[in-house]
Amino acid sequence: MIPRILPALSLAVTSLAVSLQSPTPELTTLDATTSKELLHLHRKLVEIESITHNEEHVGDWLASYLKDLDYNVEKQHITKDRFNLLAYGKKRETSILVSSHIDTVPPFWPYYYNETSGIIGGRGSVDAKGSVAAQIIAVQGLRKHLFDDISLLFVVGEEQGGDGMRNFSSGKHRPSPNYDIAIFGEPTEGKLVCGHKGMLGFALKATGKAAHSGYPWLGISANDILVEALGSLLELREHLPWSKKYGNTTMNFGRIQGGVAANVVAETASANIATRLAAGTPDVVKGLIINALKDTKARAQQQGGDLDIDWAREGYAPVDIDCKIEGFETLTVNYGTDVPLLSGDHRRYLYGPGSIFVAHSDHEALKRSELEQAVLDYRRLIVKASEVKQKKDEERARGQVEL
Repeated sequence: MIPRILPALSLAVTSLAVSLQSPTPELTTLDATTSKELLHLHRKLVEIESITHNEEHVGDWLASYLKDLDYNVEKQHITKDRFNLLAYGKKRETSILVSSHIDTVPPFWPYYYNETSGIIGGRGSVDAKGSVAAQIIAVQGLRKHLFDDISLLFVVGEEQGGDGMRNFSSGKHRPSPNYDIAIFGEPTEGKLVCGHKGMLGFALKATGKAAHSGYPWLGISANDILVEALGSLLELREHLPWSKKYGNTTMNFGRIQGGVAANVVAETASANIATRLAAGTPDVVKGLIINALKDTKARAQQQGGDLDIDWAREGYAPVDIDCKIEGFETLTVNYGTDVPLLSGDHRRYLYGPGSIFVAHSDHEALKRSELEQAVLDYRRLIVKASEVKQKKDEERARGQVEL
């Protein structure tokens, strides 16, 4: 019999697995000092306003914090005042990447902490500085076991199209490492996400001709064109692709504007629309939208006006995510993430403290206990995900050996 040849076990993972089998406080519990540092880090991150395109100050502070922990820190600039942070130990090429985003939606809400209830609030406290803080503290707890094989990536721009992750994946600064495992942080109620809907954004732009409202036949109302177009989309969205896993595709008319005054025939009008794909591809849904609007566009042009569709950055189909990790509850979510924007062939996981239902609101908040549990869960997730990959590699190796 020819002996089975298996790949060498990862020394770091094996060492960590052995440690977990024996009492290892930094991997299974948070002591008072660690908890205090978690709260301090989270507070500092939330106190620094970092609405998308204004992330410089929080990025500078976080870079200094990570350097004090003896990380090598790269500021990967997207523009003069905007940059991602890539932090790693002795080597840049690691197997594991832990990532979240440091930008928030507007408006800024100040930090607060109620010690009696344990509630911590403020803009970004959940989405996603809760994940950022918990990830850093979690990795610190694993440092002596896997420190040289874990990188941290904190990106800008996730809330508006993902330009931070797109920039990182492009390799513009230095070639982006090829990771085996990527763990992303977003509010998931402390559960592992098995997937999220796809995304397709676009704007409708109607053009007409201005005139006095007393003589509307002398003009062409862009508002009329836009209203007719939106009516067609209202009908279409009842018949968009759906799936058992993600439910219905939704189409949200997020912002509508047009005209300058009630007594002026509107010369221009526009609508910004977000479509969350439960099935199909962006190209398929684009085709349905174009077909639904073709008659409105033709009528507008016959009158001397026009209707154009301005597609946002390339969309993406529904995203299936790895979630089979023992001990974690699972769910699917309707929001978009940077998960599909990270290039490479890797196992990907999505987890974080807090609920998306309070994110983006004036009551964004989570419990201290959720933050603390997230630290332990991130540690456990890193270990278990490494073990799953190792097992898969061994199974593939066995299958390639002829007995």
